[in-house]
Amino acid sequence: MSPVRRCSRTACGRPAVATLTYVYADSTAVLGPLATYAEPHCYDLCAEHSERLTAPRGWEVVRLLDGSAPARPSGDDLEALANAVREAARPQERAAGAGGGTRPAGPMEVARRGHLRVLRSPDN
Repeated sequence: MSPVRRCSRTACGRPAVATLTYVYADSTAVLGPLATYAEPHCYDLCAEHSERLTAPRGWEVVRLLDGSAPARPSGDDLEALANAVREAARPQERAAGAGGGTRPAGPMEVARRGHLRVLRSPDN
């Protein structure tokens, strides 16, 4: 038995990515993420066949979203990423301890190698 489930369509050997179930009482075809195990009254479909799926006339197709699929980045995500890149590109402002003698409240950078930094705890 193959560890990868295959598409149920005749002559299609591609790996299955979705499961199709018919709810006859509601005249509905439900297409969702690949089921955990193969069921006798469900059909496993590959990506191409699941995208091209149509139902009989008078029937409704319900497509359930796969929660494990990566979500497309929103405008807020892209803006946050751009702000983080800008912040990382800014030169670090170091306080020139001109007679103050006080230690900064936050962690202090001790060493740097590439993008990694070694920080000293303010308690030490």
